[in-house]
Amino acid sequence: MLKALNQHWPEYLMEAGELGAFLISACVFTVVLYYPGSTVAQAISDPKLRRVLVGMAMGLTALLIVRSPWGKQSGAHFNPSITLTFFRLGKIELWDALFYVVFQFVGAVAGVAIVAVLLRMAAGHPAVLYAATVPGPRVAFTAEFIMALLLMLLILIVSNTERLARYTPFLAALLVVTYISLESPLSGMSMNPARSFGSAVAARLWTGLWIYFTAPPLGMLLAAQFYLTVKGTHAVICAKLDHHNQKRCIFRCGYREAAFSSQDQAVKLEQRVARQRFPAGLR
Repeated sequence: MLKALNQHWPEYLMEAGELGAFLISACVFTVVLYYPGSTVAQAISDPKLRRVLVGMAMGLTALLIVRSPWGKQSGAHFNPSITLTFFRLGKIELWDALFYVVFQFVGAVAGVAIVAVLLRMAAGHPAVLYAATVPGPRVAFTAEFIMALLLMLLILIVSNTERLARYTPFLAALLVVTYISLESPLSGMSMNPARSFGSAVAARLWTGLWIYFTAPPLGMLLAAQFYLTVKGTHAVICAKLDHHNQKRCIFRCGYREAAFSSQDQAVKLEQRVARQRFPAGLR
């Protein structure tokens, strides 16, 4: 535990900062589009258009976080469900996974707390409620489960396909836009226990919180099991959503193993060439 904390604390803090930033963005855009005192909210009364605009804002936020220097280094999970799924897939060490989850919850609470201080009455207004996720009637659990399953399937398929891997952040962000625009009336559109918890703490609104703690992890774990059954464990390369960068990787990383293998092959090739050029007696 202490070794993991000593070596990987920067990544843990990055995960906290990423989810904190995501929730700050969620709260700010919810205030802009739903707070009665907002000029934008007064100008846009259509609930469908509001959902689309929130979806676009949050999809762009997610994309920027994944593509940020922090996201490139930590892997940009900022979601306990994603972290636990990659742990199930054997890509994360136990203590790294536990610290990721703890810091994600801390980051979520801190992000909403910052908004509560800065925006005060607007953030806590009943029309905003710190961007809390509130489940709709009957189908909320099923909706969260299916959304999480599809998101994780997309991440696994795209990130582990060589010609598509670099597009993983963009496709995941597009799916977030779609979910918020179309599905949010059904479940509140969370897929993230820490994200929902952060808003619930500030709003003191615990309605249906159990759904966000169970459906998203179960959906993503089922997606992982399906992928393992079809492709096998060897097909999962790494736990990063964006690996096309020079940032360090703390996971059980297939990219790193491939790089080491390539270096070994290059060294062996140089040694072979040297032996051919210089007989043993001249070396």
